[in-house]
Amino acid sequence: MKRADWILILCVVVVLTPFFIPATGFFAWFNSTTAAHPYIMAFFKFAILATLGEMLALRIREGVYNKKGFGVLPRMMVWGFLGMAIAMSMVIFKSGTPVFLGSVADALTGNGGHAAAYAAVFKASELTWGKLGIAFAVSVLMNSIFAPVMMTFHKCTDIHITENGGTVRGLFRPIKMREIFREKINWDTQWNVVIKKTIPLFWFPMHTITFILPANLQVLFAALLGVALGLILALAGGSKKSDSAMETQQTEQDDMKSIKHVNKSVKHIKKTTRIEERIEYKEVNK
Repeated sequence: MKRADWILILCVVVVLTPFFIPATGFFAWFNSTTAAHPYIMAFFKFAILATLGEMLALRIREGVYNKKGFGVLPRMMVWGFLGMAIAMSMVIFKSGTPVFLGSVADALTGNGGHAAAYAAVFKASELTWGKLGIAFAVSVLMNSIFAPVMMTFHKCTDIHITENGGTVRGLFRPIKMREIFREKINWDTQWNVVIKKTIPLFWFPMHTITFILPANLQVLFAALLGVALGLILALAGGSKKSDSAMETQQTEQDDMKSIKHVNKSVKHIKKTTRIEERIEYKEVNK
């Protein structure tokens, strides 16, 4: 482990320790502030934690947490905005899913009142199979409708930040959305890995857990999952440009190997020719 790794671990310990010491009152302050300013707190939670996930991905890929052009501050700004959008979507789907399920039940049974009953089950403090089922439905709907759009938008901003040198000023330049969509997003990875695999296999169960937690912990847990989200999107969400660069690098390496092999063959031929010339010279002198 490098010195930067130990510094990161120390920072994480310093930040998390007050949460587990009641005497500090930090956890109570955190809950009251989250209740009073849910979207502002969501901004900072995701700005810090999801960006940390991207920095961890960079550490895995290249051995550093930051580099020129990476753009930590612009990424934090984007993730803060997405964090507010995620908090908003949680409110919408938590409120709307029991109503939707109730309307389906009303239509199937011919009786009304299911929406209110489902909402009461979902809001109950005790964990029941009914609450777990509704939480799973909320997770499936939110991640099927909202998550693909959010993840693709993030990928567009990720490419935009990189192409503009990782600067805050570059972030506010017009995004070439059509060009990014058509030419620069690696859709094979974005669709087959990020959307088709991580959403059903990871986000469906993880957000089911989120929605059975107490309300004051849901956004915090979702933000902690943001570390995983940033890590997954940074590692898996490649672009065509990066893939092309890797292919070019591999081609150059293959060309260099071929050149070395040819040079060795030429040297061997020259050596063999010199030996034959010496033998012929000796025979002539005899």
